[in-house]
Amino acid sequence: MNVPAAKPENPDTQLFDAQTALRDMQRAVVAVRSELELAQMRRDQDVQQTLATGQDEIKLLKATAASLREALEQAAIAKDAAVQAAHAVAVNEIAQLKATAAALREQLELARINAEAGLQAAHAASANEIVQLKATAAALREQLELARISAENGLQVERQRAQEEIAQLHASIVAIRDTMDKQSGKK
Repeated sequence: MNVPAAKPENPDTQLFDAQTALRDMQRAVVAVRSELELAQMRRDQDVQQTLATGQDEIKLLKATAASLREALEQAAIAKDAAVQAAHAVAVNEIAQLKATAAALREQLELARINAEAGLQAAHAASANEIVQLKATAAALREQLELARISAENGLQVERQRAQEEIAQLHASIVAIRDTMDKQSGKK
């Protein structure tokens, strides 16, 4: 805006110039207001866009947080499931080991019982064999005693026969001598 130099003019001209200046100023104010409103609109748009971007980021962060929370919950669930599975495996293994230990204990007890039964059977067989051997020894002693008695009886019978035979032979010799003596005396 050009402000004219101060000349003495008439009041109408001055009024006209003042009105023109006022109009120019109003136009300038309108233009400035328009620029200000445009700047305000741009700033509002920037704010809206920034808010929208912020909202989008917030939504994205919320979605990421929800996803991470869900992943964490899934990991916790998976960990709990793995712990429960490991616990179940451990419980199963413990049960199997207990069953194996019980079976081995039972087998050991059966082996001990069988060994004791075998030992008792061996003792019984040994005792029975000793009884049989004693009976056999007694029977053999008895047979030996009977054989000895029989041999002594046979020997006594033989001695008696021998003595009877000797006596008969003596008697025969005496008879033969007598007969020889008689025959020699007759001659």
